[in-house]
Amino acid sequence: MSTPVTSARIVRTVRGTPASDGAGVRLTRVIGTQQLPDLDPFLMLDEFGTDRAEDYLAGFPDHPHRGFETVTYMLDGRMRHRDNHGNEGLLVPGSVQWMTAGRGLVHSEMPEQEAGRMRGFQLWINLPARDKMTAPRYQEFAPDGLPVVVAGPGVSVKIIAGEVDGVSGPIAQPATDPLYLDVTLEPGSTWRYTLPQGHNAFAYVYEGGLDVGEGEDARALAQQELAVLGGGERLQLKAGTAPTRLILVAGRPLREPVARHGPFVMNTREELMQAFVDFQQGRF
Repeated sequence: MSTPVTSARIVRTVRGTPASDGAGVRLTRVIGTQQLPDLDPFLMLDEFGTDRAEDYLAGFPDHPHRGFETVTYMLDGRMRHRDNHGNEGLLVPGSVQWMTAGRGLVHSEMPEQEAGRMRGFQLWINLPARDKMTAPRYQEFAPDGLPVVVAGPGVSVKIIAGEVDGVSGPIAQPATDPLYLDVTLEPGSTWRYTLPQGHNAFAYVYEGGLDVGEGEDARALAQQELAVLGGGERLQLKAGTAPTRLILVAGRPLREPVARHGPFVMNTREELMQAFVDFQQGRF
């Protein structure tokens, strides 16, 4: 007998907090704060968005990572990636970089503009213990490499990872089976979607506002609010009076111990200490 599909609802909402990272880049940290330290397998979500060049010009000079993946999604602006494994790429508006740090790399992310708007997201996704020391990997996808589906009247969905209406995004990660969608809703439009079963999921509105859920469970979600979703897989989104954009993200939880400090995320304190030693001794 099949299990009935129940409606997803907002379990809690979180607003990001102002933060600074890299060489002084101003951003909003939404996951990775005291309010929401993580949402297994997601370790951090940063939103950056500014028209002030002085807020981003210093960029993110060389810094190490080990034990997880970073996903950078650019909405506006241009950012250059370089790492010590010979990978280099230019992120332009609408493009995505999916980097698996694995056993370790050192990279930089520096703006390739001196004026204008810089806007986007960086998401950190944990790796399971078995994959933490895997070889580093760099993937970059141009805007035209990310499929867009017209999912209903007034609804379009860009697919970075996961599937919508039989169309799949370019990213596949068996460990966490991630879903990463950029959803655009015209005023008053409604979209229904079935989330992957057993995944932890969140929605983050970055333009406009909408109602999440059905009937008495429906709750409003405002701009720059994150909703942790729960209760079921059948998700309903209904835009308010303004055009609305949000990211919808889900992943299979790892349910493993997390030992993290700065740019390293391992399973034990000993592994964490070894990461610092390996970095200091040039083994990345």
